[in-house]
Amino acid sequence: MSQLRNIAIIAHVDHGKTTLIDQMLRQSGTFRANQQVAERVMDSNDLEKERGITILAKCTSVTWNEGTINIIDTPGHADFGGEVERVLNMVDGVLLLVDAAEGPMPQTKFVLSKALGLGLRPIVVINKIDRPDSRVDEVLNEIFDLFVALDASEEQLEFPVLYASGRSGWAVRELVDPKENLHSLLEEIVRHVPAPNVDTDAPFAMLATMLESDNFLGRVLTGKVYSGTARINSPVKVMQLDGTVVEQGRLTKLLTFRGIERVPVEEVKAGDIIAIAGLENANVSDTIGALELAQPIQSTPIDPPTMAITISINDSPLAGTEGSKVTSRMLRDRLFKEREGNVAIDVAESASKDAFEVSGRGELQLGILIETMRREGYELSVSRPRVLYQTSETGERLEPIEDVQVDVDEEFSGVVVEKLAQRKGEMQEMRTSGGGKVRLKFLVPSRGLIGYQGEFLTDTRGTGVLSHVFHSYAPYKGEITGRRNGVLISNGTGQAVAYALWNLEERGFLFIHPQTKVYEGMIIGQHSRDNDLEVNPLKGKQLTNIRTVNKDDAVRLTPPKELTLEQAISYINNDELVEVTPRSIRLRKRLLSPHDRKRASRAAEAS
Repeated sequence: MSQLRNIAIIAHVDHGKTTLIDQMLRQSGTFRANQQVAERVMDSNDLEKERGITILAKCTSVTWNEGTINIIDTPGHADFGGEVERVLNMVDGVLLLVDAAEGPMPQTKFVLSKALGLGLRPIVVINKIDRPDSRVDEVLNEIFDLFVALDASEEQLEFPVLYASGRSGWAVRELVDPKENLHSLLEEIVRHVPAPNVDTDAPFAMLATMLESDNFLGRVLTGKVYSGTARINSPVKVMQLDGTVVEQGRLTKLLTFRGIERVPVEEVKAGDIIAIAGLENANVSDTIGALELAQPIQSTPIDPPTMAITISINDSPLAGTEGSKVTSRMLRDRLFKEREGNVAIDVAESASKDAFEVSGRGELQLGILIETMRREGYELSVSRPRVLYQTSETGERLEPIEDVQVDVDEEFSGVVVEKLAQRKGEMQEMRTSGGGKVRLKFLVPSRGLIGYQGEFLTDTRGTGVLSHVFHSYAPYKGEITGRRNGVLISNGTGQAVAYALWNLEERGFLFIHPQTKVYEGMIIGQHSRDNDLEVNPLKGKQLTNIRTVNKDDAVRLTPPKELTLEQAISYINNDELVEVTPRSIRLRKRLLSPHDRKRASRAAEAS
């Protein structure tokens, strides 16, 4: 029997997948006893480390009892569901990780439904059982109910359960067992997960599941070998899902995973998860196989994007002063390169060639792409996100609906229900979950959630947890009121003066500091009323030869409200843009000149 096992770890965001993998790597002897290893070693991307979330699926492997377990760490956030769907095609089993206090969350349901649909038999790990608010028995019942609701087969319902603390590095079959290590979990993986069901005698065929660029190797494709064997320099062809041959080439590099490193090998065989280099046009979902291979491997279609933004070149007066990549050609090349490796997004050129429509799963996914690009030196302008509508067979407009789950202290439940009702949310369920907490479930239009996360955290004093995942398309729910306040717009270009900002504070709150570079049409704050107001942030104090105590009072400014990238994108209206550079995030009107704005508003009223 093969000693190889391929598994994915799936869970809701922040339920402890990456931390558990850290401990599996340590306890299987992948790292030396004295080796210095960063925490959450699998989250290698800077943004992943900063935000504490997994964005890209990654492979690793551990050796256990002379066998190899390939493990894939998957993202937990719904916006990166495209990564999870692809990865599940590579594995023969999954570890479903559930927090002992929070229980199954919307993303748990999403990833579990995908795994059950592929016929995988999960191992359930109830993690963080050392939390003071853990409720192990209730959570186990909720998990079983979720399996039943997702039409799990009899075989899938007989799932083994382990209780674990990933941070402390132990897992047990029964809560009374000694809590020493993860050996029982590793043994359960070998026992419960089947070896890859493959044909070693058939022609070589692998399905490309992940694509990345490497400075030394070029384009690197990762995937599972479904049949046959291959050696270095073997000739291969690349086929798309419809059987079209894209290219022929040679396997110049064959790599397998040992711990967190990719190591070159001479030969790979069916069942292995490998990375290859040397092909120029092969893409995600393509089959790479021997020249005599007749049919491509079928893969699961990815759910379509539900939200889009327009990314265009930065044409503000400060364009080119902070970034090195400012032309539309550079922007186009970067976005199309992203589309190659990230199948959950789509990119389309506008008629002007200076703007691109980028569609994806949600605000976070699109925000991560923009944040990555600004760190690479790009300057760009970004529009407000908008949802992608569909049309029914009867001609009715359909919009994407999100399945929303909120865990919140009882005292804040009223304001959450009120705010989501304003955003056309329909409550499905409300129940107490112990410890003074309430769990609320809603169906809310995707556009109603744009910009709500920050408001939600303010309303719940940072104690609430809001999770959502795509549910379905449904008939259009009607208008949702957006931002009620107008903005303060600079009427000049230069550096903001503290004295001028101090005088503007009574008009609303500010987004900028003194000495910040501003230009005509740039948004510098929020107006306290519902109309936009043009103001002068450059006006200095009149110099006189009179000296009085009152005249010389020091200017004391209230600290400005600095918006993060995601907050800025969801804050703006349709006639506004976010200017993103490596050093700054600025808000601006789409039309900088007040005369152009008046002309546009008159034209809009007339039509």
